[in-house]
Amino acid sequence: MPFFETNDHTSLYYRDWGTGSPVVFVAAWSLSGAMWEYQMLPLSEQGLRCIAYDRRGHGRSDDPGSGYQFDTLADDLAVLLAHLDLHGVTLVGNSTGCCEIIRSLSRHGTDRIARVVLTSTRTPFLTRTEDNPEGVPKVFFDQANATLTTDRPLYMESGAIKYFGLGSTWPIGAEVLSSTMVQWMVRLILEVSPKAILEFSRATNETDFRPEMSACTVPTLVIHGDKDQGAPLDLCGRRTAQAIEGSQLKVYEGAAHGLFLTHRDRLTRDLLDFIRG
Repeated sequence: MPFFETNDHTSLYYRDWGTGSPVVFVAAWSLSGAMWEYQMLPLSEQGLRCIAYDRRGHGRSDDPGSGYQFDTLADDLAVLLAHLDLHGVTLVGNSTGCCEIIRSLSRHGTDRIARVVLTSTRTPFLTRTEDNPEGVPKVFFDQANATLTTDRPLYMESGAIKYFGLGSTWPIGAEVLSSTMVQWMVRLILEVSPKAILEFSRATNETDFRPEMSACTVPTLVIHGDKDQGAPLDLCGRRTAQAIEGSQLKVYEGAAHGLFLTHRDRLTRDLLDFIRG
């Protein structure tokens, strides 16, 4: 199986399917690269080289118990690009994975990067502060983390309702998810190191990416659902698009946070059009 070694000698697993222009997928908080199955398969069959890695503590990668700050995570992504000697890369992130992409661009530049896609992004800054009054109160994140450490399986299973918009009226174009599909996603989450999940959550909620957004100087597509409760459109998607000069914002009506599954076919088409366009 393919692995690469990071700067601190952590071994990370990656999938590498297809040939052609490289597309590197960065997973969401608490999920491994396996989450991108329904984008990687069809895109690799369309002549693209699709690569997704499991960040430290996730999936088949090592669980070193440290390194969940964004500097280290961004460096891990940069090491992968160097290890495979990739150029003209399309970076595709989801949720907190978009934060890793922004930090990687600010630390390592865009020499290897051709374009960026940010889906359900949690940039630029989530937490309410004096200069970010629209943000989410910190007490909300503290309570969520406390629940996470009390009963992690229940927290993740109950969170799937909001994550995928379950129980609401499915918008036109959405893929209705089977209970088996949802259970698969919960199982992937529960396989992740609980320490990685908790520390990564804290880093996401506490990090202000506003000063770094200008580092994204390549063509950028922001895709966001207007029913996203995990990263509200006005707080995250719109502000991210506004902060990246020349970026394009696509809003999926009725979509919640997990649009990589609920709108998997539409997302795949939009990725292909953007990459080829």
